Amino acid sequence: MDILVLLKQVPATESLITIADDGKRVNTDNAKWVINPYDEFAVEEALQIKKAHGGTVTVISVGNDKTVEALRTGLAMGADRAVLINDPATADCDGLGIARILAAAIRDMSCDVIIAGQRAVDDDNYLVGAAVAEFLNIPHISMVVKEEITDGTIRCHQSIDGGTSLLEAPLPVLFTTQRGLNEPRYASLPGIMKAKKKPIDTRTLADIGLDAGEIAPRARIIEMKLPPERTGGRIIEGDSAQAKAAALVRALREEAKVI
Repeated sequence: MDILVLLKQVPATESLITIADDGKRVNTDNAKWVINPYDEFAVEEALQIKKAHGGTVTVISVGNDKTVEALRTGLAMGADRAVLINDPATADCDGLGIARILAAAIRDMSCDVIIAGQRAVDDDNYLVGAAVAEFLNIPHISMVVKEEITDGTIRCHQSIDGGTSLLEAPLPVLFTTQRGLNEPRYASLPGIMKAKKKPIDTRTLADIGLDAGEIAPRARIIEMKLPPERTGGRIIEGDSAQAKAAALVRALREEAKVI
């Protein structure tokens, strides 16, 4: 079974976020870069599927030279191959453009299952996985917390508001991960050493049959700004609970004007 994992490198959530001087992007000069946390679930699930059914695991990403670090982490966890689409024209892509690139690269690859994180923690747009499935014309199941593959069919437990649903689809299929699906493993020292020796298959847009015009962003950032700083809380004074309640209601009506 051939399993592909869509992987993205993102700033670590503990990184200090500032806005660049142009006001249209985040300054990541001093950020620590890691695999998107939801993609770690995807890598782990791919490795578990390989253990149960055999085959290979390939991690694939769109990025720059630095993205190699994230791909090597995936290799150190146990992936067999890594593919990087590295082209200057991808720098300003939106999620739809990234999905077009990934789909174009995957069309020339053998795959039975594609796994992606349900979202990336940097832009939070929930778009890429679903769009890749659409471009490849294959089924897509989102927010998966459990999966089983039998006789060319996958059955997935999908997290929904207030519970779970059970969905079934034929292979090939793309599904996205949700917390609870598994517990991602740490890369072992032997795995890290082996990963350093594994080649990264690096491709350009031309190599996968695309040009810059086909991935031009449909959305553009007009302005970024940090939320206003919150002021300190206010303690409602009063001689009794009733007096405090009355003072609170008065403040909400006359000062905050929310009631």
